[in-house]
Amino acid sequence: MTLVVATFYKFVKLPDYAEKQQSLLSYCQAQGIKGTILLAQEGINGTIAGDRESINSVLSFLRSDSRFADLEHKESTAEESPFQRLKVRLKKEIVTIGLPDIDPNEKVGTYVTPKDWNQIISDPEVVVIDTRNDYEFSIGTFKKAQNPNTESFRQFPEYVNKHLDSSQYKKVALFCTGGIRCEKASSFMLSQGFQEVYHLKGGILKYLEEVPAEESLWEGECFVFDERVAVSHGLEPGSHEMCVGCGHPISEADKTSPHYEEGISCPHCFDSLTPEKRSGLEEKKRQMRRGE
Repeated sequence: MTLVVATFYKFVKLPDYAEKQQSLLSYCQAQGIKGTILLAQEGINGTIAGDRESINSVLSFLRSDSRFADLEHKESTAEESPFQRLKVRLKKEIVTIGLPDIDPNEKVGTYVTPKDWNQIISDPEVVVIDTRNDYEFSIGTFKKAQNPNTESFRQFPEYVNKHLDSSQYKKVALFCTGGIRCEKASSFMLSQGFQEVYHLKGGILKYLEEVPAEESLWEGECFVFDERVAVSHGLEPGSHEMCVGCGHPISEADKTSPHYEEGISCPHCFDSLTPEKRSGLEEKKRQMRRGE
């Protein structure tokens, strides 16, 4: 059976977020939904999977709260659930930048639709910045995009402060997987004096869904935070797999490396796995071969 994978987020003041946890968890469980939903005082962020009817029911349930009445979502499909379980978690932030004063509800950059994105990033005066982490950048990004070389989104403000001068860079275009990181990234950059800050509405996923491959300025695949690992144009499943040793996406080329061991390690972690972790993975591999 083909499953629907729905992603959504909304920044909205949610002082009662803790009280919403159990009712949302119970409703999703009743619908057979799997995935992760984050709740915080600043809003909601989630990716869930289920059959068509169940996804529609959960989205309707969410939108029955007037604060989520205009909640937008993106969809893709999967033949198997990309999630093993359901989690509804309470967090300080729905996307963590670590700056409490940055509030997209108060100030945010200019949204750019996927159909207008190519024009924006083709402007020679525009600096294009990938707000995602280094391992995400490594398997795909937009032409001429800068890589901040971050290991977590918390490091993005430091990258901006060290490498970008608001008096030098007049126009900045930001993008991320689904759009949520750019809400905070654009809000932060505006607070630092940048004048024109654009961000891709709906993120890379919406761009890959709507922009034909022959018109696309995207190169490679897009990392996603579930068992699909990566998607390509039209949100078709990508070619990458996940390394069980470190969680890094690995390509077919990575598998030809002498540092790749199936079910153990990859070129990104072969020299950093602890003996304990390596031993545990080797035992798990032996058990799988024996069919235990």
